[in-house]
Amino acid sequence: MLEVRDLHVYYGEIHALKGVSFSVGAGEIVTLLGNNGAGKTTTLRALSGLLAPRSGEVRFEERPLLGIPPHSIVVKGITHVPEGRRIFNRLSVVENLAMGAYTRSDKGIAEDMEHVFGVFPRLKERRAQVAGTLSGGEQQMLAIGRALMAKPRLLLLDEPSMGLAPVLVEQIFETVQTINRQGVTILLVEQNAAMALSIAGRGYVLETGRIALEGSAAELAGNPEVRRAYLGEA
Repeated sequence: MLEVRDLHVYYGEIHALKGVSFSVGAGEIVTLLGNNGAGKTTTLRALSGLLAPRSGEVRFEERPLLGIPPHSIVVKGITHVPEGRRIFNRLSVVENLAMGAYTRSDKGIAEDMEHVFGVFPRLKERRAQVAGTLSGGEQQMLAIGRALMAKPRLLLLDEPSMGLAPVLVEQIFETVQTINRQGVTILLVEQNAAMALSIAGRGYVLETGRIALEGSAAELAGNPEVRRAYLGEA
């Protein structure tokens, strides 16, 4: 579904991604692991059109993706839930969800909003509430729900557990699995490596802008380097 080959991204003179290559197959949950500054968020921003790579190739469903503006990438079937949620704080829950469907003109928007409310019943209870007054967990649900309103085939998730209590982290990750079972492929960036590897099928480890390791989730979870660096084991 997604093929990334030899991707190079710069911030001015800083070489942030140094030849990153990886793939995501249809129906998979694939995770990108790495410490802060490794290039995980940069990778997602490049895929969603928010950053322009200097070189490399990205293909989605066998079609080139680089050079396409972000709104057109959404239309092609990729949505991005950014780090920090980035919801519209002054709009209501319903208005935020409607913004997620801004590229659509079909008649299924109301039905898809009800589907989001089925995935996140808490949002239905808060549908008229101003988004900025929601709890952190509710805001994360809203950010994911907004992305689902575009009917993506590939969902880019950046740090969905950030700042959440452990019980909410489990809930969010259970929901990610549910979304995946409903047919959405997921590329997951997550600092909580143990949780990410518990739901992903495969993963890649980024270190200073390069892919350092790759393998099945089980292989990475059993790798001594991964266990020491990301799973907190001596």
